[in-house]
Amino acid sequence: MIPAALALTALFLGSALTAQGERISLRVSILASGSAGNCTLLETRRTRLLVDAGLGKKETLRRLALMELAPGAIDGIVVSHEHSDHIGGLMALLSQWRGATVYLNAATHAQLLSILPERQARRLQRVEFIQAGQRFAVGDIEVAPFIIPHDAVDPLGFTFSSGGVKLGLVTDLGYLPALVKERIKDCDALMLESNHDVEMLKVGPYPWHVKQRVMSRTGHLSNETVSQFLADPESFDGRSRYLVLAHLSENNNNPDVARISAEEALNRRSFPGELLVASQHQPLPPIQL
Repeated sequence: MIPAALALTALFLGSALTAQGERISLRVSILASGSAGNCTLLETRRTRLLVDAGLGKKETLRRLALMELAPGAIDGIVVSHEHSDHIGGLMALLSQWRGATVYLNAATHAQLLSILPERQARRLQRVEFIQAGQRFAVGDIEVAPFIIPHDAVDPLGFTFSSGGVKLGLVTDLGYLPALVKERIKDCDALMLESNHDVEMLKVGPYPWHVKQRVMSRTGHLSNETVSQFLADPESFDGRSRYLVLAHLSENNNNPDVARISAEEALNRRSFPGELLVASQHQPLPPIQL
């Protein structure tokens, strides 16, 4: 994995960014994805943006070092919702990156203040409130938040655009409403939850009320739901150069099972892109757009 990461890093560092408007590269480094912690780093030559901060400070910095990504300044941290696997490392990382602005909506901010110890909550000083349907920019990255169905106070999915390329990042949702399908069209890369296999979940170790929550319309996407989405050309346009299956359950899924389910759907149509599976335990090599 590391040689590939280094090769992509070199490619990124040599990419063009000029005042004449040539295409700006967007590098996507998925440090972790899963129920124990989610964290993705987006970079252009001008901007470094973290999406969620579910890993601890030490582990986040370790994974950055593993990929030979310098732990220098972060311009901002975008928070999708308040569940611990998305914000568990936020306060510690704000002590590392004191100049970073936290971008989150008002309901999520209020929820954080209610669950954080007061001494930690004081670190939330540089905050900008965002809203679904209202685009905003962090440096040269445009962010478009949208509503997703999940059992958090006001959860968000996102697309990120820079220099003519577009990334969709959608995890933690119980189903794919028409709005979400519309927002993630025309993506050059799409990071989409494929959380569980339904049969594995049914016979797995979770209590029944947890199983019901996961399978509900405010829970998590199954491999089967993702497969149906990918097979339907009216829902998934198939133009992504990279499709990343994300937020896999360690108890109720398997990377090979999720991959095979997605491949079977994609094989029913023409899909020229690359299928990847994100991991909880190690970062993916950076994706260069």
